Amino acid sequence: MKNTHTVTDRIITKITGWIAGITIIALVVWAAFTLWGYHEYEQTNDAQVQEYVNPVISRAGGFIVAVKFDENQPVKRGDTLLVVDNREYTLQVAQTKATIQKAEAQLKVLESNIHTMQKNAGSAKAQIRASAAKVWKQQLDFDRYSRLYKEESATKQQVENVQATLDVNKSDYQAAQENYGAAESKIEDVIAEKTVLRAEIVRLKALLDRNMLDVDYTIIRASYDGRMGRRTVEVGQMINVGEVLAYIVNNETDKWIVANYKETQIANMHIGDTVKFVADAFPGREFKGTIISLSPATGSSFSLLPPDNSTGNYVKIVQRVPVRIRVDAEKQQLGLLKVGMNVNVYVPKNQRHHG
Repeated sequence: MKNTHTVTDRIITKITGWIAGITIIALVVWAAFTLWGYHEYEQTNDAQVQEYVNPVISRAGGFIVAVKFDENQPVKRGDTLLVVDNREYTLQVAQTKATIQKAEAQLKVLESNIHTMQKNAGSAKAQIRASAAKVWKQQLDFDRYSRLYKEESATKQQVENVQATLDVNKSDYQAAQENYGAAESKIEDVIAEKTVLRAEIVRLKALLDRNMLDVDYTIIRASYDGRMGRRTVEVGQMINVGEVLAYIVNNETDKWIVANYKETQIANMHIGDTVKFVADAFPGREFKGTIISLSPATGSSFSLLPPDNSTGNYVKIVQRVPVRIRVDAEKQQLGLLKVGMNVNVYVPKNQRHHG
């Protein structure tokens, strides 16, 4: 019995020793691999996948009559997403068209009035010529009777009668001139009215274009190829202009990584450096990328309340500098990466730079 326990204890001790040895070797290998990684790469796990996520905003208010998409649905540029009741907007279009027709009819009336007034002005001008001829003739008669009166060949009454007739003719001539001036002035007034009315027609046509735009805005379309995100509207819901109705992820732009590196890690980073990263969602898959920009300031400098260390009462904290990395991958691989995914980024420390 004693020998049996001794043999068992030896086996257990041996197995325990092997396990401890394997564990130590594994820890040494892991530590060596980790140290090698820190030696070869600047690493950070403070990084996320980014992509343009834009809101779908209504440019026309009203009741939703149709919702043509589901959450997470892929869409193409120009696809109809939402339809707003457009009856009020079409009525505005009809009303503006009617106002334009009325203004154009008034313009034709003014043109007809100008034609009539031009004829009246022509008649007044003819009267001026006739009155001028009468004044000229009567002036000759007055001059002749005046000479005859001096020669005592005509009576004073005859001279006075001729002079009275001359004064009447001069008055008629002046009245004809004033009538002609008034006719010309009326024509100018109507021409001015035409100018104002034409400007009003231009304004109304611009208003019509705006009203037709409002009708077009009642159909909300996808601005680009993408994937729909969260949906917040249903049929029958009342919406206002500028209200966010959904979100769309833009497929027409590149994806990128924003890696927040410590300020002590960016000394040897340059635009164009090749990097690799691993997404937490796909630990066994490695992705490639290229540094395209480094932030001009630390992340805290862009915060709503940036820290102020001028008082001297502060604790020194290593700051983070956002580094933007373009994802270099095929379309199938890009589809695996979703906005907001956490990734681990590795930037090789020793890269060759030209120029």
